[in-house]
Amino acid sequence: MRDRKISLTDLNQLRIWIESKPDVSEGSWYKDFGSFKLCGEGSYPKTFLLAGQTAKGRKL
Repeated sequence: MRDRKISLTDLNQLRIWIESKPDVSEGSWYKDFGSFKLCGEGSYPKTFLLAGQTAKGRKL
């Protein structure tokens, strides 16, 4: 967490988002949490990107 400079606030936003059971579409998508992005495909998260990295798919 410290090495990647992910804030506790953003991790808490991720927790809240997951608990809300988001409706994600089929295909590629990403959710921007500020200090990182969560990328996935269908109902599965695939990878985390740093804030400056480019994500593919539909922005949630």
